[in-house]
Amino acid sequence: MDPLNLNQLPSIKPLTEAGTAAGQGTSSSDGANFGDILKQALQEVNAVQSTAEQEARNLMTGETTDMHTAILAVQKADVSFQMMMAVRSKLIDAYREVMRTQM
Repeated sequence: MDPLNLNQLPSIKPLTEAGTAAGQGTSSSDGANFGDILKQALQEVNAVQSTAEQEARNLMTGETTDMHTAILAVQKADVSFQMMMAVRSKLIDAYREVMRTQM
């Protein structure tokens, strides 16, 4: 799954009164739970970062002279990292909001 393609994410199911996705329990339609999806996304961001690092290293050592590929890899890594940080911030905000909710 490409971290920049949001169309590949599983669809969001409406919540029932019990607080779980309608007819789903705690997992999405393909059997992966929220923690697994987050773990996979973090692994993909890490892989993109590693690729960018390798491309930059190859350019600096002279193993390759294709500057465009290196710059694109670094930019893709930057965008994926920024998106990961935005998702993290939204998750923290949502957690804080739930913790402020009185029952």
